[in-house]
Amino acid sequence: MLSFNSRLKALTDERRSWLCVGLDMNPEALGSNNLSSLKDHTFKVIDATRDLAVAYKPNFAFFERWGAVGFAWLEETVSYIGDQYIKIADAKRGDIGNTAKQYADSVFNHFGFDSVTVNPYMGSDSIAPFITDKSRGAFVLCRTSNASAKDLQDHLVNGQPLYEHVAQIIKDMNTLGNVGLVVGATAPDELNRIRNIIPDVPLLIPGVGAQGGDLTHCLKIGNQSGVGLINVSRDISFKGDMSEDAIHRSASDYVEQMRKVMS
Repeated sequence: MLSFNSRLKALTDERRSWLCVGLDMNPEALGSNNLSSLKDHTFKVIDATRDLAVAYKPNFAFFERWGAVGFAWLEETVSYIGDQYIKIADAKRGDIGNTAKQYADSVFNHFGFDSVTVNPYMGSDSIAPFITDKSRGAFVLCRTSNASAKDLQDHLVNGQPLYEHVAQIIKDMNTLGNVGLVVGATAPDELNRIRNIIPDVPLLIPGVGAQGGDLTHCLKIGNQSGVGLINVSRDISFKGDMSEDAIHRSASDYVEQMRKVMS
């Protein structure tokens, strides 16, 4: 059985794509608070990008806000994506070990995701339950793309930024080849430093597109020794008139740029 990280690398090599499509199904962006319209748009985005994406990343918040029907929609979405793609649960779980085990069971065994985003604030025992099966992965928040990330993540601990300590912890935990890091495209210097600390793990890199991160830099640094998976959400899902053609053109433009950079 391939490890999660090996499967991800094989898919990026096979498809010559490093695109993760973020499914942040925002009713305000769609201009409709109708759940049926949101569901239809979700499936439209998936259909429009199937020939281009390596991974899909549904953001739990946009489904959870609808309660029970939202969870049913999330189940449908995971099933609709299918098994030919990496399915990342953007859930940012992070709790004590016993609770984390329940979250892991939910994400992997109930919903059927391949990987999950995890918050490391409570330490390594909040991460460990997500990485016991080498075929399932965890992307651990390391240096995120939001403006206030520096409030904690850049804080010096024994002379080193906290995010570097997180990278080192993950380096030590990656014994099964199924752990990665979330590093924002809006933190290019930090991306360099993290890749130097931990050269072989996959990086999930949000912040390209609407947030203004540099695609070329992220691809080159992210993929210099491991996989750098580029997440794009709004700039694909809600592009132009939000037709299937507009969504496909945006995704295709990103992948064409990626292939030029990586050629």
